[in-house]
Amino acid sequence: MNAASHDLPPPYLAVGDEIDLFEKAWRSRLPVLIKGPTGCGKTRFVEHMAARLGRPLFTISCHDDLSATDLVGRHLIAASGTFWQDGPLTSAVRAGGICYLDEIVEARKDTSVVLHALSDDRRLLPIERTGEQLQAPPEFMLVVSYNPGYQHLLKGLKPSTRQRFVSLRFDHPDLAQEEAIVSAETGLAGDMARRLALLAEALRQSASDTLDEVPGTRLIVGAGRLIAAGCAPRQACRAGIIECLSDDNEQIAALMRVVDMVMGS
Repeated sequence: MNAASHDLPPPYLAVGDEIDLFEKAWRSRLPVLIKGPTGCGKTRFVEHMAARLGRPLFTISCHDDLSATDLVGRHLIAASGTFWQDGPLTSAVRAGGICYLDEIVEARKDTSVVLHALSDDRRLLPIERTGEQLQAPPEFMLVVSYNPGYQHLLKGLKPSTRQRFVSLRFDHPDLAQEEAIVSAETGLAGDMARRLALLAEALRQSASDTLDEVPGTRLIVGAGRLIAAGCAPRQACRAGIIECLSDDNEQIAALMRVVDMVMGS
C-alpha cells in the first residue's frame, strides 16, 4: 500500500475515450471500476490519470487477507500509549487523493461494506473505532479494478457494488497500438517492435483455450526490454513471456514454436 505523486504523468497511450471518461467521472465525483485482463495497462492508466489531474495516488494491491481494518486504520500501541493510525483509504480521503484498489475481488468481503458509503452520493467514510464520519472532499476519487476473465464466479463483484461505479472496459490493444506501446516503452526499432506485437497476437489466438491467461502487453514490453538490453530475441521471449505463462514442458515447447515462427529461430 503506498501513496505516489508525479511531476509529469507516466506515459500512457490511449486506445479509446478512457481518458475523457475518467476525467468527467472525477469532475462529477463518481467512482470508477476498470475491468480488463492482466497486463493490459489498468494500473499504468490510473497512475497516468492521477498525475494528469494533480492528485496523490494511494494504491492498494488487494489479497485474500485484506480487511476493512487494513483499509480504514487501527489503533496501535507505542511506548507513549495507544494511538490511531490511518489506513490508506482514510489517508486518501483526508488528502483528497485517488484511492486505487487493484484486483478488488481478491479482498475480503467486509471491504465492500466500507466502500459503499464512499461510492454513492454520501461520499462518507465512517470510522467506527474513532466515531468519525469523514466527508470526502470534491477532489477524492475511488477507483477499483479486476480481471473478469480470470476471476472465479464466487469472487465476482456483487451487483449492489458494481452498480455504484462508472465502468471502463480495457482489453488488449490492437496490433498497431501494441506496436506503438512496445516501441515507446522499450526504444526498439519499428521492425522488432512489430514482431513482438505480432507475437502477442499469435500467442493470444493460438493459446487462448489452453492457458489460464494469455500474455498481456506488460509481458511483451518486458521481453522487449530484455532485447533492448542485448538478449537474443528467442531467449528474451522465453524468459520474459513463455515461462511466465506455463510450467508444463509440452505447453512451453508448443508456445516456443509460435515464438520461432514469428520471431525467427
